[in-house]
Formats: sequence, C-alpha cells, structure tokens
Amino acid sequence: MIRQRAFKVLFSFIAILLIYSTFFSNVFAAEANQKIYDYADLLTAGEEAELEQLANTYGEERQTDFIILTTNDTEGKNVVEFMQDFYDEKALGYDKPHGNTAILTVDMEHREIYLAGFYKAKTYLDDSRLDLIRDKITPALSNGDYVGAASTFIETSYEYMGIRPGVNPENILFKLWFQILLSLVIAGVVISVMVFNTGGKVTVNDRTYIDPNNSKVVNQRDTYIRTSVSKRKKPSNNSGGGGGSGGGITRGGHSHSGSRGSF
Repeated sequence: MIRQRAFKVLFSFIAILLIYSTFFSNVFAAEANQKIYDYADLLTAGEEAELEQLANTYGEERQTDFIILTTNDTEGKNVVEFMQDFYDEKALGYDKPHGNTAILTVDMEHREIYLAGFYKAKTYLDDSRLDLIRDKITPALSNGDYVGAASTFIETSYEYMGIRPGVNPENILFKLWFQILLSLVIAGVVISVMVFNTGGKVTVNDRTYIDPNNSKVVNQRDTYIRTSVSKRKKPSNNSGGGGGSGGGITRGGHSHSGSRGSF
C-alpha cells in the first residue's frame, strides 16, 4: 500500500516536471524564433506575422537573423546604446547566441533609426551598405509606412548579402537593369528595321523637286553677340536627417557595423 502511494507520488512529480519542461521549452523556442520586437506598437498583428514570415524566409537563406526593433522609450540611452544592450540581453543570432544578426532599430522617442550588422552581417552589410539601405527606408518611415520600411530593410539586406563584400551593390544592380534595358532597345530596333523593310522603298527625297542650277542660298550671316555664365551652389540633400556614425562594440564585446539617421 505504501509502495503504491509512493509510486503515485513519484509518477505525479515526473508528470508535473514534463509539463513544465514542455511549457518552458515552447516559450524559449518562441522567443528564439522571434524576429519582430514592436515595443512601440507601430504594427498590427497581421503585419507582425507577415514580417516574421519574411524575416524567417530570407534569414534561412542567408543564415542571418533579420530583426526589427521599435521603441517609445530608450530608457535614457541613445538609439545605438539601446540596440547594443538589446543584442547583448537577447543573445540574438541565427544558429547560436550572439551570432549573425542584422537589426533595424526605430526610436520613436527621438525620431531616429539605427541599422546594425553583427558577425556575417557586419561583413556583408558594412557601414556604407547600411547607409544605402537607410536612404531607401527613411522616406517610408517619415510617411508612417513602418511595415513598408521594415520589409524593404529585410529584402534589401538579403539582396546585399548576396553580393561579395567590397563591391557597391547599387552599381551591380544598375548594371543588371542597364543590360536588361539595352537588350530591350536592341530588340526594338531590330523589329523596327524588319517592319520598315517589309514595305515599299521611298523614292522621293529632298532633291526631287529642287533644281540645283537655279536654287541657291540668297544670304547667310552668323552674328556673335556675347556669352554669359552664372554659377549657383547646389543644395545638399538633407531629407534623411543626420546620418553616418558607423559601427561600434556592445558592452558584451560584440563588434558591429552601423548607420544612424533621423526621420
């Protein structure tokens, strides 16, 4: 009787342990898979789910976590320090704590953004490439299109990480589009020539109705008056607010690239 009671108590204890371990493992797994941390409530539940799926899809191919972080309260820190502490505390990374990560931080308190790349993302998304991405998403942020800015950040980061480091990705993309456009122009010219040749040839030209023996220019005069040159300073483009700042090192010792600006 005593043995049966002891067995029941032990069985109940093991069952409780299994339930708790399953619960906490699911919680930790959910946190590990989380890519969107919208503390500022800028996104709807549907938009968050859409961005989560986008980040997971592209992150799998690049073996990098693409993180979106928003806040209304930086706890007295600037946007860079806030992002750094977040990375240290959350131990973000694709396949290990503090691993390959690209983060877009949106600070609504000070209307600033900061883009950062850790480890593999630091190599492929250096300061200059992050500046390019920041220029792309700043207009959307200024217009309140937060889901559009986040999507562009993820998609463009994914594209740039497919281009070897040290190469300006905009030049590569421009050459690709130029080649496509040139091919279309050549094809259009070829088709136009084929269509033109299918019809009869024109036998009338500018000399058909002109008698060269009796036609001539009566008078010709070219008078030079003066030349004037005016100079005007080209205005700088400050639509994206202050920028630059580059990368840094977190309190935990993790180096990263970076680009900072206002919106």
